[in-house]
Amino acid sequence: MKYINKKLTIERVSVQNIAIKYGTPTYCYSFKKLNNNINNFKKNFRSFNPLICFAVKSNTNVGLIREIKKFGLGADVVSMGELMMALKAGINPKKIVFSGVGKTSNEISYAIDKKILLINAESKSEIIEIHRIAKLKKKKVQIGIRLNPNTDAKTLSQISTGKKENKFGVNEKIFFELINYCKNSNYLELKCLSVHIGSQILDHKPYEKMLKVIDRIIKKIDYQFEFIDLGGGMGISYNDNDKKLDYTKYNLAIKKFLKNHKSKIIFEPGRSIVGNTGTLISKIIYIKKSERKNFIILDAAMNDLLRPALYGTTHKMLPSIKTNKKSKKIYEFVGPICESTDKFTTLKNFQELKEKDLVAICDVGAYGMSLSSNYNVRPKPLELLIKGSKIKIIRKRQKHKDLM
Repeated sequence: MKYINKKLTIERVSVQNIAIKYGTPTYCYSFKKLNNNINNFKKNFRSFNPLICFAVKSNTNVGLIREIKKFGLGADVVSMGELMMALKAGINPKKIVFSGVGKTSNEISYAIDKKILLINAESKSEIIEIHRIAKLKKKKVQIGIRLNPNTDAKTLSQISTGKKENKFGVNEKIFFELINYCKNSNYLELKCLSVHIGSQILDHKPYEKMLKVIDRIIKKIDYQFEFIDLGGGMGISYNDNDKKLDYTKYNLAIKKFLKNHKSKIIFEPGRSIVGNTGTLISKIIYIKKSERKNFIILDAAMNDLLRPALYGTTHKMLPSIKTNKKSKKIYEFVGPICESTDKFTTLKNFQELKEKDLVAICDVGAYGMSLSSNYNVRPKPLELLIKGSKIKIIRKRQKHKDLM
């Protein structure tokens, strides 16, 4: 996004024009940024040509997944619904991995029938259930085992997944037991060692530590895995003071690892692919003045964008038209929902605003719409894909009658 003649634009379309034509709140995705993100990701790891499986949980819009599929990406899914969405978008089943700690029997059965690449199991009980279903179907199923490497990703506690106290994966002792179980099964093909240590990671060092743990364990068991699934978690810059993940150093660490292990690398990026592609356009309903600050009450709410309420995170806020007037008051940007956590950010020295003005909430492409809800019986926003000056509706705005 940038300002052209003081008007905020997404590619070649002004935020104002979008709001006039389509209303608010509205999610907009930039195809140019999507294209740049995917090509940049591929470029950074091209030396070993990984299988890149987009984490569908980060954005479940089928229109957007169709665009991602055109770049040759696969999908990482964590539910039957996400698997169905990936298949509907045209993702090749042989590029789909199914993760998650609580796959039901129906979900496992469906995944086996669709002949996906891998079911990444996370417990002994799950492996026994996969074996039982595979035996009933008389099919051999390719699986991975998710290892918990007890590695701290140094990120938000709510999105940490690689420490021993987290619910994900199995410890080293159980991992060894499960390898022997798979060796003795006629219906399980153990193809993959899987890990995923967290989300919004901006430092390459936790990844290096994770690789050392994997290296030690593989050498200890002397088992050849066809795939090593390193998960995702690569972060983006939500604020100007956020540092950027050093892909070059992560790439070098993986290349060093691959000198001893001839396996195909799988990645499961979500946020790094779609995070900065998304913008949520919102209108100011009221400005409620108080002694210490002014509440900027938007028509977007925590049901439209949950991240700030759920994780205590912030997103950049930009006015749709740039002026030189600064507010003397502190602005607290909030939604209309009856919850104190329905708050986006608090800013000093922001541009002076008035009622009916438009603002853009930035970097909402990941875990924006996918975490949205109908709380307070609020219809979900419209979603648009913007390519240059072309606008495509990729999900219609919900109406109240749809919810009745």
